[in-house]
Amino acid sequence: MRILSIILLTLVSLFVVSAQSTTWKLNNLENIGGHKTEVLGNPKLIKGAIEFDGVDDGIFLDTNPIEGFSTFTIEAIFRPDADGQKEQRWFHIEQYPTAEVRALMETRLVGNEWFLDTFLKSGDNRLPLLAENFKHPIGKWYHVALVYDGKVMKHYVDGKLELSGEVVFNPMGKGKISFGVRQNKVYWFKGAIKKVRFTNKALNPDRFMKK
Repeated sequence: MRILSIILLTLVSLFVVSAQSTTWKLNNLENIGGHKTEVLGNPKLIKGAIEFDGVDDGIFLDTNPIEGFSTFTIEAIFRPDADGQKEQRWFHIEQYPTAEVRALMETRLVGNEWFLDTFLKSGDNRLPLLAENFKHPIGKWYHVALVYDGKVMKHYVDGKLELSGEVVFNPMGKGKISFGVRQNKVYWFKGAIKKVRFTNKALNPDRFMKK
């Protein structure tokens, strides 16, 4: 029993050492996560977050925070607001020069509620997780997570698993990330984003960042 405990502790320690996370606070319009921003429209700084108007506000960064990751967890603290477009692409990573590899987190608005839509695409392999049976009130802050363990994609809202499925998603190369809009400048987001975190491991909910 003692030997088994030692083995388990060793495995946990190895995971902790190898799991590397990078957190970006969206509290600056000129620099996010040490990267210079390209700003579209007129997004506004509010208390500890950036607010997007749902019309023409967006932010682009010339970097891919999950470049080379075979497994990953993408987390965000965000607030979807009322009166936005029905479909909104508020988080988008895309590999360049090809657009055939990308990761997105999106919202769908239904009246005064929203639900999460996440998407991975790697060449001909793709998987959308459209959580239309998991609706949430708009105007509140939420934690969302997109997790990929090398085989299975999952997404969570406030630590609760909503959907999962298998997909082949090869490690991404260099690329760009956008907030508030899809990178071809459609489906603008109305709401605010406070913080994002990128980890090179598939995390369990008890290891997610706090709101």
